[in-house]
Amino acid sequence: MKYQLFLICSIIGLYSISSFAQKEEKPSPYEFLSTYYNQDFSPFAKRNVYLGLAFSLDSKNIENTDYLVQQVLDGDRVNFNVSLKGGYYLGDYAMVGLDLEYFEKKFEGNIFKSPDSLYSNSITRGFEITPNFRSSIPLTKNERFSFFAQLGVTYGRGNTLVRNIKNIDEVDKTYATDYNLRLGLSPGVTFFVMENFCFEVQLDVLGYELSVSKSTDNNEPPSRQVRQQVDLSIDVLSLHLGLGYYFGSKMHKK
Repeated sequence: MKYQLFLICSIIGLYSISSFAQKEEKPSPYEFLSTYYNQDFSPFAKRNVYLGLAFSLDSKNIENTDYLVQQVLDGDRVNFNVSLKGGYYLGDYAMVGLDLEYFEKKFEGNIFKSPDSLYSNSITRGFEITPNFRSSIPLTKNERFSFFAQLGVTYGRGNTLVRNIKNIDEVDKTYATDYNLRLGLSPGVTFFVMENFCFEVQLDVLGYELSVSKSTDNNEPPSRQVRQQVDLSIDVLSLHLGLGYYFGSKMHKK
């Protein structure tokens, strides 16, 4: 009986030790991710391929704001865009890419055009194509967190419809087509959240833009306007948030 009891206790003890050892050897999710990024992780290496999806949303409520040709008494403005991105690393930390973007802008509210107050609504839809060059600078040793600066040339086209309503039954309609050419600098940061997937935040800071607008008011002859603009600003409401994936991040050793 003593030998049987000793044998049972021995089996239970060995099983407990084995289970404890297996439990100790199993890494936590944080340890697993840290190990992944610390072993030959090179997302910005030569010949890597980048794919991304980005979007931005800018929503404003405007009250008693003066513009060049009108004053907005009360209104809501909503702008958003969606971008598909692709790129190829010609060298370490140097990527050439192409962005395709769809955008939409809406406004609805009350405006004042001397000498009348009007109810106005407008919508603009269009697209942009941006060849670009991106340079990345790692901020951590394992390159999981990095800073980048992107220089791009954008060509875009958009169509706009504006309706101004006065006295309920008086409606003025304006149709416009806009062509834009922009040279811009956009810095941002990249953070890898799981394996080769990353989260990106990008912001337009500096740019030069040339735009040509052709418009028609009701049945009047069409008009044409050419405008140039240089902007240097930081608007946290117009951040571009996106997700990216880097092919080949574990294929090239440093």
